[in-house]
Amino acid sequence: MVRALLGGLLLLCGPAGADDLLAACNGPAWQQLLQAEAQSAPAARAVWLGQRELLWPGQPVLEEGEQLRLLHAAAPTIVANPGQPARGHDGAATLQVVAELLPAALASRFGHLGPALRLALAGPDTGADAEPGRLRGLHRGQLLLVRETRSGVVREATRVQHAAALDELYPAAWDERLGALPALGLTLSPRGAAPAQRQTRFALWAPTARQVAVCLHADDRTDAHAVWPLQRDEVSGVWHGGPPADLRGGSYRYLVDVLVPGQGLVRQRVADPYAISLGLNSQRAWIGALDDPATLPAGWADAPRPAALRSMTEMSVYELQVRDFSVGDASVPPAQRGKYLAFTQSNSDGMRHLRALAQAGLSDVHLLPVFDIASVPELACSTPGVPAAAPNSLVQQAAVMAGAAGDCFNWGYDPLHFNAPEGSYASSAADGAIRVRELRQMVMALHAAGLRVGMDVVYNHLSAAGQTPQSVLDRIVPGYYHRLLADGEVANSTCCANSATEHRMMARLMGDSVRLWARQHRIDSFRFDLMGHQPLAEMLRIKAQLRADNGRDIPLIGEGWNFGEVADGSRFVQAAQRQLAGSGIASFSDRGRDALRGGGVGDSPADMVARQGYLNGLAYDPNDAAQQRDPAGQRQALLASADLVRLALAGTLRSYRFTTADGRLQRGDGLDYGGQPAGYAAQPGEVVNYVENHDNHTLWDLNAFKLPLATPAAERARVQVLGLAFTALSQGIPYFHGGVDLLRSKSMDGNSYDSGDWFNRLDFSARDNYFGSGLPPLRDNAALHALAAPRLVDPALRPAAHDILFARDALRDLLRLRASSRLFRLDSAQDVQQRLQMHNTGPQQNPVLIAAELDGRGLAGAGFSRLMLLFNVDRRAHSLHIGSSRGQPWQLHPVHLAPQAADRRPREAASFDAERGRFELPPRTAMVYVLP
Repeated sequence: MVRALLGGLLLLCGPAGADDLLAACNGPAWQQLLQAEAQSAPAARAVWLGQRELLWPGQPVLEEGEQLRLLHAAAPTIVANPGQPARGHDGAATLQVVAELLPAALASRFGHLGPALRLALAGPDTGADAEPGRLRGLHRGQLLLVRETRSGVVREATRVQHAAALDELYPAAWDERLGALPALGLTLSPRGAAPAQRQTRFALWAPTARQVAVCLHADDRTDAHAVWPLQRDEVSGVWHGGPPADLRGGSYRYLVDVLVPGQGLVRQRVADPYAISLGLNSQRAWIGALDDPATLPAGWADAPRPAALRSMTEMSVYELQVRDFSVGDASVPPAQRGKYLAFTQSNSDGMRHLRALAQAGLSDVHLLPVFDIASVPELACSTPGVPAAAPNSLVQQAAVMAGAAGDCFNWGYDPLHFNAPEGSYASSAADGAIRVRELRQMVMALHAAGLRVGMDVVYNHLSAAGQTPQSVLDRIVPGYYHRLLADGEVANSTCCANSATEHRMMARLMGDSVRLWARQHRIDSFRFDLMGHQPLAEMLRIKAQLRADNGRDIPLIGEGWNFGEVADGSRFVQAAQRQLAGSGIASFSDRGRDALRGGGVGDSPADMVARQGYLNGLAYDPNDAAQQRDPAGQRQALLASADLVRLALAGTLRSYRFTTADGRLQRGDGLDYGGQPAGYAAQPGEVVNYVENHDNHTLWDLNAFKLPLATPAAERARVQVLGLAFTALSQGIPYFHGGVDLLRSKSMDGNSYDSGDWFNRLDFSARDNYFGSGLPPLRDNAALHALAAPRLVDPALRPAAHDILFARDALRDLLRLRASSRLFRLDSAQDVQQRLQMHNTGPQQNPVLIAAELDGRGLAGAGFSRLMLLFNVDRRAHSLHIGSSRGQPWQLHPVHLAPQAADRRPREAASFDAERGRFELPPRTAMVYVLP
């Protein structure tokens, strides 16, 4: 049976003529070679468990006389309509129902499918004794599972999701225990090799392909001049080969003949998913090596690099997007604005800003994705002109959105090629070497400024699936790289076409990619977008591989949100918040964020205003909408928020114990956060603290909704600084959105990923925060326009330059405070419990005041025997008695006493009465007292 199938493949797809292949190299992105019969492709409801077993969910026990068969055909010719006999198949494998329960490993991965028939292939060619080669052949043709009567009348038919089978059939491609893994992508002979030893080799994992060839181009512009057929390795599924010549400087792409469900046999023309650089608009991969002289900036070999951090808690991060860092910076040469090279302008406003942060104690700049993305045209992208209009006009957003599809801006969360630098940030997107060299120049410049370089990576989804030009992986191995739902459709819970990093070769691609960026481009840390959609086991593997590669730990942080089709471990143990405890991988904390900001993601317009947070008036300074709510309930919400803020100061540790508002001594995981334990981290280095990042409203814009409208701009700036203080002085990793210290506004745009340069502007000269740049794009903000319109024209909500300078300099002071003592950067939960004591807790507390004492005795690098952190979020001054402080010589921290200190309230309005043990706390102020 399988022999007949393989013979059919050879008959159907024998080696194509060179002229035909060369024509395909220069033709459309894909073309049909053989169309399936006129039948809509049934859903893929069955799932392979491995190479010989599968599940068919939702199927009842077979009725008497029914049978199950797996139909196969070399060509996409099978028709299996209910009520008729199946036809067009070359053969059929019989199936046996397996009575045993699924083993635990399979149940954890496939249990989400619910009740299902478990089936095993039977027969000499496909059963337990079948050779793997025969089974592999099945997956290169059409497969259809049918339930039919004894006489052969089809009752139901389904396609089969094949990822688990491919993983089990081709372990040589991913399992290092079996030996060295086959190289993927491009391999060149060493420079200067003798002519007889020169070679350019290509390797592509495409186990279901019928034929693979490489189109060879002299450069990025001209048509292919040659095509080179590759050879299949049956054991690994890798196609490999290449001409005996050094083709450096040229470009290439693959021709892949593969059966696509619903489309027939298709010839794909696609760039290499392992490309290390690309040509214009990512159409062709670059032929070159990352040690070629053209990729190496002057001084790269000996360029200084910041030392490895002692621990995760030594990190402090400033988040930037490459384009909006400099596109509006007049101190950058016009040709470099919005480009990698802007970071090399050491005297620009932006680089002076970053250097000042580094000198104050900032450790890392994290860049939004810099790998190749699909959304920005690299040839002649535009910058829409925006006409002058009222601060709350719709004119600006209309102009921006009219050109959004072709403009030069996007956050970049739509990956196309994971291993290649994005071309729109390079001076020449058409030159693969220039992309690499200029990215490295950016890294060198940041390192020279004393900053480590972090990279935002997006492996949880791809820009597209299927046959679209923006799909790469799915056109090479259809149905493998994406996570499929029960009907075989691609999941898109992360916004786009979700990837399936639980599949071995997608996991390998993720790991290979991260390792390449760290090893070849000197990336110092990684932020994983929607990391909760990745298996924890794969994240731990990457962590270990990075340490082995680089001889030091490479910090990994990410979004550990638990949602979508993988929620609650339905398919694997996730790299989500609670599961990460003890891993040494950090996740962003929504606990402190939501307590400080108020409300949450997805609030209605009414709740956007009424649900105030600890920073912006909850119960103590209610806005008009909040005043209409139950005062007692608001008071309880304030007490609960104060406890969540205290827990954030303690690193959101699950084990940290303190007295909560109800008078009980509780662990962090005993506090409630939306029905789940608030404390989730095992160690402080596993938590990222923040009040603002690129997602959602900036803190300034959020407070425009939540603070009482009469709040002056200067006071709003103080609220912003309080948010920065809680971020900087909490245990864990502080994370700051680029421009949060400049009171950054996006004119109340809550999702600016494609809102152009206009709504994402940054002013490192600290003159403007761009509040009132027009109503934000209707796409994601229409529901809030009625609330935003009057606020955008309110002069009280627009800061003066001195307000921006105050916030800018205040963050630098906060970083100096954090750098002054290891007490702000404790490594272990045990240290936090022993050294951090909360005051003003329990039912008798004043909930607008937070007081936390840190004991530095016996701790190297503490700098002081004790520290007292004091926060007053109220608009009024308060006194706080701390009995244990009586008779002690508490003094303001030297940073507060410095003549250039940004915030003068601590030294002018704060005081400590040692005889009474009483601190006077000025309004909306954070401060630190010390004992020598």
